[in-house]
Amino acid sequence: MGTLLEVKNLKTHFVTRSGVVRAVDDVSWDVGESETVALVGESGCGKSVSALSIMRLVAGPAGRIVGGQVLFKGRDLLELSEEAMRHVRGREIGMIFQEPMTSLNPVLTIGRQLTEGLEIHLGFAPTEARRRAAELLGMVGIPDPERRLSQYPHQFSGGMRQRMMIAMAVACNPSLILADEPTTALDVTIQAQILELMKDLSRRFGVAMLIITHNLGVVARYADRVNVMYAGKIIERGTARELYANPRHPYTLGLLRSVPRLDEPRRARLDPIEGQPPDLTRLPSGCAFTPRCAFSVERCRVEIPPLRVVNGGGHVSACWEAEKLGRQRSAVGM
Repeated sequence: MGTLLEVKNLKTHFVTRSGVVRAVDDVSWDVGESETVALVGESGCGKSVSALSIMRLVAGPAGRIVGGQVLFKGRDLLELSEEAMRHVRGREIGMIFQEPMTSLNPVLTIGRQLTEGLEIHLGFAPTEARRRAAELLGMVGIPDPERRLSQYPHQFSGGMRQRMMIAMAVACNPSLILADEPTTALDVTIQAQILELMKDLSRRFGVAMLIITHNLGVVARYADRVNVMYAGKIIERGTARELYANPRHPYTLGLLRSVPRLDEPRRARLDPIEGQPPDLTRLPSGCAFTPRCAFSVERCRVEIPPLRVVNGGGHVSACWEAEKLGRQRSAVGM
């Protein structure tokens, strides 16, 4: 399996009155062909900004990509002209945004929003594009697609709007789809339907996917590999199976322990991660997770740990106490 997308040392900053926010701070990861990769972490850790940086949609002038490379099929997207980048968006890389109601144009019909990309990127005639749009709506499970093409976003339910966003993302047969919190604000049963639909379409068309989420249940079922982010950095990476069975960073362990599990006795309350995420304009000199970490030592306060191999097979962790955590995880309930 070849590498489709490779992010190298990406840095995206926002200049504010309080200082420079290092939203994405020297981050590297990759996605293979037909692979599903997850980017997980708390709100504000840099997940969505990473995806927006790939698409070069970071809002300026405050936000800017200040370093790194985004290699897609061997091309550095950060070096492309704006016109060339417009041909990449939608045609080669599709994106499912976090909130469909704010991503869809409220004054254009569903049909027009679907056919526009087909006409621009694939050169379809209007009649052909409309026929293809109806096929796409049927493919994502929207009933009576011909009639629906003439309706507007407010006439769709939340789950159907999310299906519409998926149809738009796969319309031009892209090689990669970036899904930013694709099930936000949906109830549990609809979430499962949407995720199964995405996985089915990925398998059917051989599309690679990057799923951005804070829901570790999503990761367990749908992702091949997982990148855990904290304070703008990747702090652990591995296969989904390895990460769940053998977490080697206290933050990953905290995320796992804060999720209800059906294979454990029922507990009165969850075990959340204490404290608050750090201020990205005033990061501590050492590991950013130190103030919230039960395993920290003096070295954590003065040195930033690099990503190191901890268990072979591509499992890496940015923690000075990764080996100790591996030995003690049974004592903390894993």
